[in-house]
Amino acid sequence: MPKMKTKSSAKKRFSYTGSGKIRFSSAFKRHNLRKRSKKMKRQTRGSQILCDADARIVRSYMPY
Repeated sequence: MPKMKTKSSAKKRFSYTGSGKIRFSSAFKRHNLRKRSKKMKRQTRGSQILCDADARIVRSYMPY
């Protein structure tokens, strides 16, 4: 059987943690930051863990 392909968009946006959870970084932090509130910029800093329902979808995009 041929191998399944990983979706290129998913491998750029998500990564696995050591325990197998899926990590992502928040959106809306690239440009036009002068329009964003300080609270929004502070809360989207760093990375977060995807919820279980969305993680199930993303795992199908990244089989390996």
